[in-house]
Amino acid sequence: MADVCTHLDHVLVTEAPDAVEGCVDCLREGTRWVHLRMCHECGEVRCCDNSPEQHATKHFRASAHPVMRSVEPGEAWSWCFIDEVAFRIATE
Repeated sequence: MADVCTHLDHVLVTEAPDAVEGCVDCLREGTRWVHLRMCHECGEVRCCDNSPEQHATKHFRASAHPVMRSVEPGEAWSWCFIDEVAFRIATE
């Protein structure tokens, strides 16, 4: 495990959307989510690992997009799946 994220070159989208309808996969499947995460590379919103389907982790495994951020109100932290480190983007 690294002390810092070494995948910041994958951070292309930093701003969370103003409004989020929900996890794109849960909405399509009719499943529920607990908390939402946004991929820093493509900007798509998926559900966290506390959610039954864990779509954010599935998105990482399928796309190799390593960095995501919380889009929950009042939260501005990011997570690198590869380095297993939480951090804040300076522009947040």
